[in-house]
Amino acid sequence: MAKRVGLFGGTFNPVHLGHLRGAEEIREVFHLDEVIFVPSSIPPHKMTERVIEASHRLEMVRLAVSGNPYFSVSDVEISRPGKSYSIETIKYFLEKRQDAFFFILGSDAFSDIETWKEFQNLFLLCHFIVMTRPGSQKEHSLPRALVPNFRYASQEKAWVHVSGYMLYLKEISFLDISSTKVRELIEKGRSVRYLISPEVETYIQEHSLYRRTS
Repeated sequence: MAKRVGLFGGTFNPVHLGHLRGAEEIREVFHLDEVIFVPSSIPPHKMTERVIEASHRLEMVRLAVSGNPYFSVSDVEISRPGKSYSIETIKYFLEKRQDAFFFILGSDAFSDIETWKEFQNLFLLCHFIVMTRPGSQKEHSLPRALVPNFRYASQEKAWVHVSGYMLYLKEISFLDISSTKVRELIEKGRSVRYLISPEVETYIQEHSLYRRTS
């Protein structure tokens, strides 16, 4: 029987509790059998950000999700040479597994969807779930370039693509945590307890990650 699988891509630089809580809420609301975290190798939209080695980010995600039987991690983007493109990742999983996929992303990433590689073709491949902050995004709002190919279905409270795949804008609990904030606190030598999991915090300390270099 086909499973309902979430694909949660991101830089995870580092992975924090906001990522984990968001994924858990989406898993529960959409009855997903599994959520696969997919750390990116070279994210094309964050070339100006100081992104640490992919191997470290991958291991931190592995540590962070290890206690949740519904969570897993894939190194598909890290193993692929060159930049990370979501459309290639979705196609990879479609070829590998006969499941129903839901691509999960945040509202900030979704607002830049028009800059993604072959962004119009993404919605021909699977369902999309956009995690939004309470009150931050109207359920009827889409980036202008997407509007012609979607219609709003009030009963499902979602957008329906011409392909038949759904686009959901789903509010999640707002945890005011960002990877940027975590990195800044570490650089200043301040506590990041309760922002990231203890396992990730220990890993960062052991490998002296995000410390200011002279």
